[in-house]
Amino acid sequence: MLTVDWENRGTLPLYEYLCRRIRDSILDGELTAGERLPSKRSLAEHLRVSVITVENAYQQLEAEGYVYTLPRRGFFVSPVDRRLPARRPPAIPEGPPSPVWRLDLRSGQLDPACFPSALWARLTRQVLSNGDHLAPVPNQGLPALRQAIAQDLREFKGMAVSPEQIIVGAGAEYLYLLLVQLLGREAVFALEDPGYPKIRQVYAQWGAVCRPISLDRQGIPPDALFASGASVVHFSPAHHYPTGVVTPIARRQALLRWAEETGGVIIEDDYDSAFRFTGRPIPTLQSIDTSGRVIYLSTFSQTISPSMRVGFLVLPPWLLERCRRELGFYASTVPALEQQVLARFLERGWYEQHLSRIRKKYRLRRAVLLEAFAACPFAASLADRGAGLHFLLRLNTKEEDEVLRRRAEERGVRLAFLSEFAAIPRDAYRRTLVVNYAGLDPARLEEARALLEEVFGV
Repeated sequence: MLTVDWENRGTLPLYEYLCRRIRDSILDGELTAGERLPSKRSLAEHLRVSVITVENAYQQLEAEGYVYTLPRRGFFVSPVDRRLPARRPPAIPEGPPSPVWRLDLRSGQLDPACFPSALWARLTRQVLSNGDHLAPVPNQGLPALRQAIAQDLREFKGMAVSPEQIIVGAGAEYLYLLLVQLLGREAVFALEDPGYPKIRQVYAQWGAVCRPISLDRQGIPPDALFASGASVVHFSPAHHYPTGVVTPIARRQALLRWAEETGGVIIEDDYDSAFRFTGRPIPTLQSIDTSGRVIYLSTFSQTISPSMRVGFLVLPPWLLERCRRELGFYASTVPALEQQVLARFLERGWYEQHLSRIRKKYRLRRAVLLEAFAACPFAASLADRGAGLHFLLRLNTKEEDEVLRRRAEERGVRLAFLSEFAAIPRDAYRRTLVVNYAGLDPARLEEARALLEEVFGV
């Protein structure tokens, strides 16, 4: 007769604990295939539990296939493989520990104090209270959010787009994945060089051919684009990262002619044009495209928070049709709650108020930091285009970038060098820092300067 030690049951229900003990006995070979189990009543009396407890345990074992019943004969053990002796699981390598930086000039994250926490919390409570976040979201994104984005683009970017052209996705990297599937892995992508490395990494990981195009003072040269044999070009005409190059109107028109003549597609990556501190905003390429060859891409990660993985595409009608036909099976990748809150943030004008505040803050911070860095003994020259949250700093040193990087990391300093962004190495990119100053508090400027002087040996 089966015997069960109830002292080790813990908080498990009686039937579930009994089921586990019988299952273990079968897997360990203590109960063999074809062996008849005690009747429900006799086992209940032996274990001093109710018949219902035994019945529930037997029914669960039968549902899992460990036992079977024969009419008027009872429950029997099913033929199952015995449990093998436990093996020591393979060691799982630990991931590298996240470093704690004393100074980080590589990441371009906004100061957390810029995030409108109180307003965001209030909007979140509103959405939660009325239950809007429980409704299903269409695969292109919440209609209210797409309407709010379209209105914002119309009022502040001069882009006459329909909400139906907008696809909301979980950040830029997801949108890159969507684009390479939409345009086809056989497409040849021309990319800015130097440029944001993740664009190249994502496209290449999906099997697309990537052709780096070296930039001149106006961006991507049309002759080089024609010669590359590319069918798609991905670039940032309003403010290139990391060089800061702005593509002028004549060059933009030449690139649009390339798209029209070759049937090519232009992906306009509007990375950080919201942070323009001098002059008027630069009109988007999409706003002057009359042939439907431009895909517009932007995110809210740079302007609201890096943790907000929300971005969007604006597709020309012919590509929208293809996207719905070939990729319409994808579900929306952004939670409904986040979309509902962001829609309210946009449609009620709070997003533009937020941008106005942080532009003012960073215009002042930029002026202080540019003056301070220009006066540093390790600075040979400084290049700034009056936009974005970074600038280029040419170093007054003969040491190589890798040597400087290692020395910086040993001191808890995280740096980005222009040479890291280049697929084709060039001497002109060496010994140049890409200084992302968004998270650098001016109050820590003297500390930052001392650390950098230590790194650069001055």
